[in-house]
Amino acid sequence: MAKNEVRVKVTLECTETGDRNYVTTKNKRNTPGRIELMKYSPRLRRHTLHRETK
Repeated sequence: MAKNEVRVKVTLECTETGDRNYVTTKNKRNTPGRIELMKYSPRLRRHTLHRETK
């Protein structure tokens, strides 16, 4: 494994409920900021905004 990995695991948290529903990877070099994606929230049963957590 490389010392400084380019792709890192990130957790996505729902902005409305605070649930951490998804784990994905992102490229640190291409997207240095936090990512925001519209993902399905099982609790609310609709698509909501999910943000990357530390």
